Amino acid sequence: MAKKKLLTKKEYLAGLQCPKYLWTLHNEPERIPKPDAYKQHIIDQGHLVGEFAKKLFPEGIDIPADDFNDNLRQTEELLLRRKPLFEAGFMVDSIFSRIDILKPVNRDEWDIVEVKSSATVKEVYIHDVSFQKHCCEKYGIKIRNCFLAYINNKYIRQSEIAPEDLLTCTNITAKVAKTTNGIQKRIDNMLSIISSNKCPDATISKQCNTPDDCPLIECWDFLPETNVFDLYRGGKKTFELFEKGIYSLKDIPNDFILNGKHKIQRNCEISGEPHIEKEPIRLFLNTLEYPLHYLDFETFNTAIPLFDDTRPYQQVPFQFSLHVVDTSSAIPRHYSFLADGTTDPRPEFIASLKKVLGNNGSIVVYKQSFEKGILKALGTIFPKYNNWVENLNDRIVDLLVPFQSFHYYDTRQKGSASIKNVLPVLTGTSYNQLDISDGTSASLAFLDIVSSNLAEEERIKIREDLDKYCTLDTEGMMWIVNKLKEFIAK
Repeated sequence: MAKKKLLTKKEYLAGLQCPKYLWTLHNEPERIPKPDAYKQHIIDQGHLVGEFAKKLFPEGIDIPADDFNDNLRQTEELLLRRKPLFEAGFMVDSIFSRIDILKPVNRDEWDIVEVKSSATVKEVYIHDVSFQKHCCEKYGIKIRNCFLAYINNKYIRQSEIAPEDLLTCTNITAKVAKTTNGIQKRIDNMLSIISSNKCPDATISKQCNTPDDCPLIECWDFLPETNVFDLYRGGKKTFELFEKGIYSLKDIPNDFILNGKHKIQRNCEISGEPHIEKEPIRLFLNTLEYPLHYLDFETFNTAIPLFDDTRPYQQVPFQFSLHVVDTSSAIPRHYSFLADGTTDPRPEFIASLKKVLGNNGSIVVYKQSFEKGILKALGTIFPKYNNWVENLNDRIVDLLVPFQSFHYYDTRQKGSASIKNVLPVLTGTSYNQLDISDGTSASLAFLDIVSSNLAEEERIKIREDLDKYCTLDTEGMMWIVNKLKEFIAK
């Protein structure tokens, strides 16, 4: 006799997104890519937040989750003790779920408390809890209320973490009740899907990215290298084209309504030539005043603030690179800062930056909202720098502008104005040869220095890699400006 299929909470949520994802997750999980470093970081942050949530219930009992059958057995036994239970597991009628926190109330009722490391209440969380509640009630547990405990991003750390202030607890009972309508029918349908010998077909849709990016990227393999999903902020137009069977940019009909940027993308794909608007580029370059200061920051953010006077998910700067060019023919001077990882990096960061940034000349950044936001936050927390920070605003020039405005565009950018896409196209220099090749990787690498017991040689290697990455950001901006100058000189 075939083994009876069991639908877990994780699979139920996958099924709400895509039947192919559900079937694959259950029947061929090896096809699901393992979480990358960033996704694993998010998972780890969730576990850490969960540990703080447990401190809100000091009488709570932790039920180990590593042994499936033992978890079920202990749950059944511990329910009789009427204590808060952590990771209680329930299996009934081919469904299974664990509960972050199951809290006893009144004589024979329980509350569900689901813990999330997010700072907002998302719709998928309501579906998550509705499955838990349904599972509990089929088991025979009376559920009174359902709560979501999530990050309070207004909380400012002072000394030790205060779990009662770090977390906001919201009653979502009414929303869960509404979402529970029709849940058994959905469960029956999903059980039918995972019991099938054949993986269901699936087509690309908005569900591929809702609520999160589906890990089954194989579904996109049939598309040409440059395709309609590369349209800059394509939105509905992208899916309209896709549903018409139009996949390549060059196949978009002339009578299909496109905005100016989309037309540029299509024309570049057809011609194979870049789009260059010399006059807007010239006007942009004319805004640059020597000495030029090419500046880039690296930051990290965590659900649990690491230092006093920081909030959850606050961007904390730990590194900068600065290239200064005095005249068009001058050899650039390079300055850099990288925190040692033992204390709050912000005081030394801003003091070091002020020493080398000078009082005149343009400050060239890529996506100014980021650097301006970091500087503003530093000026607020360290008032003695506030006037200096405010005076920097008039000097900041955003190198993103000519690319985001499509004054320059090459089809190899694939609809992106990011420096990671622009630099290789203009200069042939890529980040791919670096061991740390993007801001997220830089952030996670620095957190390894802060929170891991690394050997000294590993720390040295990470610091060298961080320096190479941040340096390339500011060198790259110099090279991009020089290329723009070449375009208008032709």
